[in-house]
Amino acid sequence: MRTFVIRSVAVTLCAAGFSLPLSVSAQTPRLAGQAAQAAQDKAPDDAQVRRLTMDDAVRLAAENNLGVQVARFDPQIQDLTIAQTQANYTPSFNSTFQQNSTASPPNSFLSGANDTLNTDQFSSTANVQQLLPWGGTYAAGWDTARSTSNNFFSTFNPQLRSSVSVTYTQPLLRGFKIDSTREQLQVGRKNREIADVTLRDTLTATARTVRNAYLDLAYQIASLRVARQSLELAQESLRNTRARVEIGTIPPIDVVEAEAEVAQRQEAVIVGEAGIDTAQDRLRSLVYNPSTPDFWTIQIEPVDLPPFETITVDVNGAVRNALDRRTDLSQTRKNMEATDINIKFLKNESLPDVNASFDYGLSALGGVQVVRGPGIGFTPGDIIGEEHRGFGSVLGDLLTNDFPAWTASVNITYPLGKSTQEANLARVRLQQTRTETQLKEQELRVATEVRQAARQVNTNQQRVQTTRAAREFAERRLEAEERKFAAGTSTNFLVFQAQRDLAEARNNELRAILDYYQSKVDLETVQEIPLR
Repeated sequence: MRTFVIRSVAVTLCAAGFSLPLSVSAQTPRLAGQAAQAAQDKAPDDAQVRRLTMDDAVRLAAENNLGVQVARFDPQIQDLTIAQTQANYTPSFNSTFQQNSTASPPNSFLSGANDTLNTDQFSSTANVQQLLPWGGTYAAGWDTARSTSNNFFSTFNPQLRSSVSVTYTQPLLRGFKIDSTREQLQVGRKNREIADVTLRDTLTATARTVRNAYLDLAYQIASLRVARQSLELAQESLRNTRARVEIGTIPPIDVVEAEAEVAQRQEAVIVGEAGIDTAQDRLRSLVYNPSTPDFWTIQIEPVDLPPFETITVDVNGAVRNALDRRTDLSQTRKNMEATDINIKFLKNESLPDVNASFDYGLSALGGVQVVRGPGIGFTPGDIIGEEHRGFGSVLGDLLTNDFPAWTASVNITYPLGKSTQEANLARVRLQQTRTETQLKEQELRVATEVRQAARQVNTNQQRVQTTRAAREFAERRLEAEERKFAAGTSTNFLVFQAQRDLAEARNNELRAILDYYQSKVDLETVQEIPLR
C-alpha cells in the first residue's frame, strides 16, 4: 500500500508538470517549482502568472464570482421586504388646519340675525394612530376651534372649543392570534431563511465548480507534459531512424513513417496547449472579477494537488448528513413552515369577526361668555355683562376631566354559509399534504444520489490502481521494444505503437486520478446541494 501511495503521488506531480520519469519517486517538494515552470512556459510574455492553491481559488470565487454576487442580493431584498412589512406598525400622525367663513340669510326669527348670519371659524386637529403587534389598534386625537358669529343667540362670542378623544379596538377571535400583517411578517422571515439557504446553495455549487475547474487545469497541464514527452520520444526515434538510414541498416521509407509520427505528436501538443487556454479561461472567469484590468491576461498556476490516498466512505453517515444539510430539503421544509403559517392564518380568518371597541373623550368650552338679563318667553334678555374664559381655562377643563364621555361596544360579524377563507384553507391543506409527499420523494432521491456518489469514489479508487498497473506495463513494453529495435528484431511501427500506448496509459492514469479527485468533491458537495 505504501508503494502504491508513493507511486500515485509521483503521478500527481506529473499532473502538475513535474518532469520526472513515471516511476517511484519521493521528490514531492519539487512540485511547486515544476508547476511554475510549466505555467511560465505556456504563458505569454506579457501575462501575469498567479500561483493559487485550491482554497485560494474558492475564496476568490466567493468574493468575485458574479453569480455569487447576484445571489447575495436576495437576502438583502428579503430584509427590505421584512422592513416594509414592519412599517405597518409605525405610528402615523395627521394634522389639519382649516379656516371656514359662511354668510347665510336668516330663515326664521330664531336664526339669530335680521339681515345676514355671519360665522367665521378657525379649527385645527391632530391625531395619531397605530397598529399594534398583537392586532389591536388605537387612535388618539386632539382638536381645537375658535369661531365668531353675529348670532345674538350665541352664548360665547368668540367661542373657544377643544376636545380630546382616545379609541382602542381589539379583535377577540379573528385577528387575535394572527392577522394579515403578522402573517406577511412571519412568511417574510421564512423567505429570508430560504434566501440564506439559496445563497449557501450558490456558494457550495460555485466552490464545486471552482475545484473541478482547478483540477481540470492541473490535468490539462499534466496532459500537455505527457504530450511533450511523447513528442520528445518520437523526435528521438526520428533521429535514430535517420542515423540508421544513413548507415544503410533500414530502408529510407522508415523516415517517412517517423516524420508522420512526429507530426501527429506535434498536433497533440497543439491541442494540449489549446486545452490549457480553455481551462485557464474557465477558471479565470470563476475566480476573478471581469472588471480587473488584466483579467484576460492573468495566467493561473495550480500550486497544490492533494496526494492520492485511498479512503473508506461511510455511506450511511453521508446519507444522514445529506438528509440534515441538503439545501433542497431545507428549502422544502421551510416552504412547508411558511405554508403552516398560511394555514394558521386561514384558520383564524374562518372565525367570527368579533371586535371590542372603547372610546373615551373630553370636551371643554370657553371664550367671551355673554351674560343676559331675564328674557320674555323664548326671547333672550338683554346683555348685561361679559365673562372671559381664555384658552387656558379650556385646557384646564380638559385636564380636570370635567366633561367626559365614553362608549364601549362589541361588534360581531359572521358569514352565513361557507366562507371564502374556509375554501382557501381546504386548498392550502391539500397543498401541504402534497408537499409532505414530495419531501419524502426528495429524501429518497437524496439518499440515492449520495450512495451513487460514494460508489463513484470507490470505483475511481480502483481505476487509479488498474490504470497505474497499465501504465507500468506500457513502460516496460516500450523499453522492451526499444531494446529489440536496437537489436534489429523490431520495427519503427512497433516502437511508435508502444510510445502511443504509453502516452495513452499515462493520460488514462492522470484522468483516473482527476476523476477520483472530482468524485471526492462531488461526494462532499452532494451532501450539501444537488449535483447539477
